[in-house]
Amino acid sequence: MPFITGLMALVIGVGYIVEGVDPGLFHHKLGKIQALAPGTIVSLTRTTDVIIGLLLLMLSHGLRRRKHRAWEAVMAILAVGLLLHTLLSSVIYRFIPSVHPVPLHPVADVFSAALLVVLFCFRRQFYAVGDPRSRWRSLWVLCGLVIADLSIGLIYLAVARGLSADFTLWQRVYSVVQNLVGFSGPVQFNNETATDHFGFLMGGLGLFTLLVAVYMFLRPAPQTSRIESADAAGIRELLERHGDQDSLGYFALRDDKSVIWSATGKACIGYRVLAGVMLASGDPIGDPEAWPGAIQQFLDEAARHAWVPAVIGCSELGAEVWCREGYLTALELGDEAVVRVADFSLHGRAMRNVRQMVTRVCRQGYEAQIRRVCDIPPGEMARLVRQADSWRGSPTERGFSMALGRVGRRDDGCCVLATATQNGVLRAMLHFVPWGSDGLSLDLMRRDRSAAPGLNDFLIVEAIKGAPDLGVKRISLNFAMFRAALERGERIGAGPVLRAWRRILLFLSRWFQIESLYKFNAKFNPEWVPRFLVFPGPSDAPRIGFAALEAEAFLVWPTIEIRRIARKLGLGRLKRRLAAVAAGSSGRP
Repeated sequence: MPFITGLMALVIGVGYIVEGVDPGLFHHKLGKIQALAPGTIVSLTRTTDVIIGLLLLMLSHGLRRRKHRAWEAVMAILAVGLLLHTLLSSVIYRFIPSVHPVPLHPVADVFSAALLVVLFCFRRQFYAVGDPRSRWRSLWVLCGLVIADLSIGLIYLAVARGLSADFTLWQRVYSVVQNLVGFSGPVQFNNETATDHFGFLMGGLGLFTLLVAVYMFLRPAPQTSRIESADAAGIRELLERHGDQDSLGYFALRDDKSVIWSATGKACIGYRVLAGVMLASGDPIGDPEAWPGAIQQFLDEAARHAWVPAVIGCSELGAEVWCREGYLTALELGDEAVVRVADFSLHGRAMRNVRQMVTRVCRQGYEAQIRRVCDIPPGEMARLVRQADSWRGSPTERGFSMALGRVGRRDDGCCVLATATQNGVLRAMLHFVPWGSDGLSLDLMRRDRSAAPGLNDFLIVEAIKGAPDLGVKRISLNFAMFRAALERGERIGAGPVLRAWRRILLFLSRWFQIESLYKFNAKFNPEWVPRFLVFPGPSDAPRIGFAALEAEAFLVWPTIEIRRIARKLGLGRLKRRLAAVAAGSSGRP
């Protein structure tokens, strides 16, 4: 029913817009009363119809997602539309008895009345509360409404009769834009009333667009970081007792994640909401016997907001529990590379490439140091972080399921930092988060671009060598997406479907580093542990894929960084010079 009502609202909205734009639909009804109120009632009716149609188009998606606010708004809009049409029809019949007293829009009114009845009868199906607000949404709404306004204005000029000349496309676009902001453009009509109609319609749409965009921008937005200190303490306590089960457990402490707990408090799930998807990563944290309780709370929260539940990067055991408790579907997403410290060795033909890289780096005078974050003085840690940040080509930090998003915070003292220096100068850095009591999980790798190639290989090998001193027995490296398809697709005898899928993955590797991560991990001869994507069904896969790309920062919305631009323009130095001049003139030191 939500899908049907959303489709009906979409159709009715299009009908309102078409009737408001096409002047032929109103000529036989309103032409007789133009002597009483020249152009005013006609223009007001058309503008109202178009605005109602735009609102219904915007709210139809909310109806499909069972949003209660969308249900309330559509009910009010339809009622207002019916009331306006009925009152206007009564006015026409009162002043012009020859006009039969029927609504001005019989088809739209019948459908509107039917949708009102359906929405009222099935009102309990629209229970979802609103999504977290974002001011970015105001920008997209503004762009969408401006495009819609331009389209409506151009369509109006295309179907309108009585243009004073054959105007070009540029003149029509310019005239539409001018009328949206309250001025007249080059396009003129032979009839003065038609000119008033067009100006009234475009002016109303411009005002409507401005009000909607300003409202969405000024309404309060919640804090993106939701993990409170009590939640963080509870997660750390669960990780101390059950952190050995999942190498991704520590990443639940990301600042941009929220957390939901089971009723007993023995398990929790970290998640983030993007594009209407409630996206979790890894397995639930805590006692496996309490996982079903946390999963049920997760699914109930998703249903209350009409979010699509999904889990990225969970283990085989986690996928089984999710599918059993939530009636979901699991898809093998790739493999996690896990190195057993006791079994690792640089000897043998398979490790020749890594061995040569490490030897070459050592000959160039690089030295490695492996330490816990709690053993590094705060001043030195701040310098290391600043130096590593200077190597970043982009301010965007990628990662969600296997990234912590910060380095060097005091409450992350159990993390491990591996640094490589040359003649006392920092050239590369690796950051690991704890995996239970005897494991590490690779968080990030940063390297000076002018440093020797193979420096990351050198640091990983040194971290593995130094692992016994830290009590570490296993290290989780990067996640390799679709590793099985890449490996099997290059074997002799692979079928055409598998080879075609491999070629697609190689093509996508130009942007998403699918093949390069697989080859980098494979060099260390790791143990491959499968990871899964859990989701409701194929129909939700596109939205989940979009949300996952945004969460992992492979899809980043454009931003304007004032401070970064100011640094490039040298405004920071100018500000310091002006401050120095002002201090000198005032006699201050």
